[in-house]
Amino acid sequence: MAVAIDAEQRVCLLRQYRYVAGGWLWELPAGKLEPGEPPLETARRELTEEAGVRAAQWRSLGTYLSSPGVFSEVLHLYLATDIEPAAAAHERAEVIEVHWLPFQQACLWAESGEISDGKTLIGLLRARHVLSSGGRAPSP
Repeated sequence: MAVAIDAEQRVCLLRQYRYVAGGWLWELPAGKLEPGEPPLETARRELTEEAGVRAAQWRSLGTYLSSPGVFSEVLHLYLATDIEPAAAAHERAEVIEVHWLPFQQACLWAESGEISDGKTLIGLLRARHVLSSGGRAPSP
């Protein structure tokens, strides 16, 4: 998963319809690992496919367990900066709106409940910690 922040301190958020959730959700670019694919490569691929950008700088924000009582899924979080345009390649079944919002506004939306996707909440929280602490990675 990528927390992509551009030179204007805007974060890339996707607006996607999620049938199971019954509505449109704000989410960070993310996707499934392909067999044998390193997590960073997945984050790079998904950022380009979903948002139409690529990043020159990548920094790990750690991992988290999405629902350890039910799944063994581990999500890998990355801060992506030095953003430049690339060709988007959405899957045909995906309806995605790409938005660039001021990072602080996205954090306020996370706090207010406007953003309810768990992985996005954690990604924004960890990125805010790194950015506000002078670049120190969050403690495990």
